[in-house]
Amino acid sequence: QVQLVESGGGLVQAGGSLRLSCAASGRISGYAMGWFRQAPGKEREFVATINWWGGTTRYGDSVKGRFTISRDNDKNTVYLQMNSLKAEDTAVYYCAASHGGIASRTEGEYNYWGQGTQVTVSS
Repeated sequence: QVQLVESGGGLVQAGGSLRLSCAASGRISGYAMGWFRQAPGKEREFVATINWWGGTTRYGDSVKGRFTISRDNDKNTVYLQMNSLKAEDTAVYYCAASHGGIASRTEGEYNYWGQGTQVTVSS
């Protein structure tokens, strides 16, 4: 069982940056890790994913070129660097871990989820 805790959310102006962190209670070296988000009144959507060793990353179309996912397996932590933030990035951001180890855009591939951290971008 892996427990995930997100941090780093907050209020930022449009055009600004935030870095989210996801700390795991156990080793994540065999897991693919992902970030998803859910805005009010909308379904949860894929943001970014990274495979078990960090060699493959994938991004949602709306964040490509602005967000970067990375991981530090020694620290059991995954990061999401968010730059050039827009009002439409406002959402609760969730970290997730997948046994499969493959970077997947699909929610159903993920076995463990954090509680989420709120990101609010003011325009």
